[in-house]
Amino acid sequence: MKIEQIAEVCHEANAALCRGLDDNSQKPWAEAEEWQRESAVKGVLYVIDHPDAAASAQHDAWCADKLADGWQYGEVKDADAKTHPCLVAFEKLPAGQQAKDHLFEGIVRALEPLIE
Repeated sequence: MKIEQIAEVCHEANAALCRGLDDNSQKPWAEAEEWQRESAVKGVLYVIDHPDAAASAQHDAWCADKLADGWQYGEVKDADAKTHPCLVAFEKLPAGQQAKDHLFEGIVRALEPLIE
């Protein structure tokens, strides 16, 4: 299994969780923009490179990456405007959004031994 495949599994699981939370903004992996796929790959690498990091640290790294790329907090996720409602401290995220970070980490940990 390759890092990109793990990123795809994480993306699809998070998209399914989002749909369960009535958020239909996540496109399937094959239709996702390149920046979104790259973000998932970076997330997988972060989890692998930081085995003792909490989900909140993964979220902090995601936020730092987004901010460095010109994104800012906004009430609505808008890739063109580069705004995202999750650009807040992990503790301020709704429980469903926190669950996405935990789910992502759990998937990476479960599939990490399968990396070729």
